[in-house]
Amino acid sequence: MNDADTTPIADRLERTNELLQRMLAEVAKTPSTHAIFVDAGYVYAAAGLLVAGTEDRRSFDLDAEGMIEAFIDRARTIFADSRLLRVYWYDGARRRIHTAEQQSIAELPDVKVRLGNLNANNQQKGVDSLIRSDLESLARHRAISDAALIGGDEDLVSAVEAAQGYGARVHLWGIEAAEGSNQAEPLLWEVDSRRTFDLDFCRPYITRRPVTTYENEGTPPPSRDEVRFIGAQIAATWLGERGIAAMSELLPGQPYLPGPVDQDLLIEAERLLQRSLRGHAVLRRALRDGFWQHLQSQF
Repeated sequence: MNDADTTPIADRLERTNELLQRMLAEVAKTPSTHAIFVDAGYVYAAAGLLVAGTEDRRSFDLDAEGMIEAFIDRARTIFADSRLLRVYWYDGARRRIHTAEQQSIAELPDVKVRLGNLNANNQQKGVDSLIRSDLESLARHRAISDAALIGGDEDLVSAVEAAQGYGARVHLWGIEAAEGSNQAEPLLWEVDSRRTFDLDFCRPYITRRPVTTYENEGTPPPSRDEVRFIGAQIAATWLGERGIAAMSELLPGQPYLPGPVDQDLLIEAERLLQRSLRGHAVLRRALRDGFWQHLQSQF
């Protein structure tokens, strides 16, 4: 083979090398991208217990905007050469309809609120699958190189594995546990790195609500029939908001109510009666009886 025969091959190789160099240069100029995935249920429970001593959302206020901004600032430090895609905020809501608080969070810049459902026991349903779907999709399309995941549920392991399978690095962030651990061990084993936010980090964003007091505590307590009627009234509202399917979830546990439902019932009854029922075991039983009687009458 003479020089004339090899010239076209050499030219093609040179052009190929030039194209590769240009492509590598473009890749080098493209900044890496990160996103933050927040399981709001975990944050409320863990931060509330750490700062306010309770997981009950009704007992404290969370400055979600301030905490989200703190997460973003921390990510800027950790992923110094990366840009933020957005913050994903996963929470539960009845019929996936935004509450006023969730709507205000959704209006924040660079924040996307994704809603799962709440069952009759106020437990989130579908949140983990939303996290997995988003993590996997963003990693598959090379939209992110790093994911900061704030949560603790073992069900998130599959989300981590899916994102890692497409080359993304997943970093688990958590809230300091008041005692023991609030993140599943299998989740800790799978992630690429771990980071914990302590009491000093969380304290500015949690404010405990004052205990409600009532002016008519000195008057005689209501009768059992009055309280039973209030229980039925609350049940009617509850059933109208949640539907027959939610009621079906409660019926197997009769005469007992799940803790969150029982607490909601008590708080609403106290609001309507304008007096505390704490310490009145007989009246609280009457309240539950009225609640159950109405549900049974509708089934």
